[in-house]
Amino acid sequence: MTQTQKILVTGATGTVGRQVVAELLARGHEVRALTRDAAKADLPAGVELAEGDLTAPDSLVPALEGITGLHLITFGGAAFTPLETGPRILELAHAAGVRRITVLHGGGPTPLEDAVRADDRVSWTVLMPVEFMANALEWADGIVAAGEVREPFVDRLSAMVHEADIGAVAAVALTEEGHGGQEYVITGPEVLTVGDKVKTIAAAAGREITLVELTEEEAVAQWRAAYLPEDVIGFLLEVYGNTPEAGRTVAGTVEKVTGRPARTFAQWAAEHADAFRERS
Repeated sequence: MTQTQKILVTGATGTVGRQVVAELLARGHEVRALTRDAAKADLPAGVELAEGDLTAPDSLVPALEGITGLHLITFGGAAFTPLETGPRILELAHAAGVRRITVLHGGGPTPLEDAVRADDRVSWTVLMPVEFMANALEWADGIVAAGEVREPFVDRLSAMVHEADIGAVAAVALTEEGHGGQEYVITGPEVLTVGDKVKTIAAAAGREITLVELTEEEAVAQWRAAYLPEDVIGFLLEVYGNTPEAGRTVAGTVEKVTGRPARTFAQWAAEHADAFRERS
């Protein structure tokens, strides 16, 4: 166990941020969570809340006091706009004595990540997870209502990662030496098709689930009906129809960094089985 440190987690109420918080607490560290609205944060007992906004970096000054490590996201505000405030955030972090920074990669180049990568005054690590296992929760309503999953490109491959493993890698990089200047591609331990995922959820939930393969046209119509923006639809067509090699290749990052194997999708499905069962 490393010496207890105090870490500031931004995006602490998000899918990954909550896992960073949980892993740091489990490792015995102190956690301060940055939130725009402390009353709505709903974080575990023992987490210190600090109100602030990454789009207004000077609001972070009190939150950074006494902090040794900083977990950053690359988007801010209610509209999730790419942050342009990286240089100022870094200046404030240096002034506060922050020694290590992790950045959750946003899927492509972003100004904040670029600013962190260019800064040689701090030990930084970029976290580059592939598809989240939590994305399968998007199927929950269809499974509960009709016992089916409706997806295109059902043979596409994914090395999807348990979000808790992203949190675990972040926690190590934020509190231990040896991870500076690294970009970590974070995956699960296996490569799965959509069919594999559906069968795994069915087994965990104890119910039959039918996989309905959509054409591209049907998928686009379904996404538009869900009011997805056109740029998001274009992204989904590209990443599903032509998944990048990194997204379908198992990397050993989780075990290398944390010392234990990556969690399987079966573990994730068992943890979330109730989401896919009939609701009374």
